[in-house]
Amino acid sequence: MPDMYYSFLVGELKKWVRQPMLKFLLGYPLFFAVIGRYGLPALAETAGFDLIGIADFVVVAFTLMIPQIFGALLGFSLLDDRDDQVLTSIQVTPLSLIQFLSFRFVMIFALAFLATLFVMWFIDIGDLPLGAMIAISFLAALMAPMLGMLINAFSSNKIEGFAVMKGLGTLLLFPILGLFFFDATELIFGIVPGFWPAKAISSVIRGEEILYLTYGQYLSIGLVYTLLWNVFSYRFFSRKLRF
Repeated sequence: MPDMYYSFLVGELKKWVRQPMLKFLLGYPLFFAVIGRYGLPALAETAGFDLIGIADFVVVAFTLMIPQIFGALLGFSLLDDRDDQVLTSIQVTPLSLIQFLSFRFVMIFALAFLATLFVMWFIDIGDLPLGAMIAISFLAALMAPMLGMLINAFSSNKIEGFAVMKGLGTLLLFPILGLFFFDATELIFGIVPGFWPAKAISSVIRGEEILYLTYGQYLSIGLVYTLLWNVFSYRFFSRKLRF
């Protein structure tokens, strides 16, 4: 069984590298990290604005884009599998379809977690403690499998998948808009899972005393809420694919 998982891992990585679009998405986290570390400070110095004053907005934007990218990777990879009838073929192997999909979800979550943690650490904005970066990266990365499943639940091919990906990407605006509020009004934006890691970031950078909830509350509520979204997405996804 470990050999089978290893073969699936190697096959998945080869597929990502082989296809231009997936390879392009795979390189995005490094691109964002370089922009955040060198491009933004240079722009701030040239334009004369205070980057530290908007540190939470910057870190949130960079942090939440990474799970979006890996969610898209998972989504388009699964669309490829559906086109190639891989999900049908896997049902006659010793590995069940649930095990196969679980492996994919765990793999994309792990990669999203590591990439998000790297980007947060590398851009070095906001003076976030390592423990906070790890916890927030973990929470944010849970959105990657959810997004991959939703892309497949709402689309049947790559053209539809691209449109769905763009639509889901616009939801990134909700957590950013939520940063402007510091009272119960902010909870309106909490319907989007990205709101919770965004507010956790803001609570570390700005301080808990000015926000509606504490850092721990944003993390714990966000963890439960995002896991529930993953369960809902899986059920929706499995009903669409009828397995």
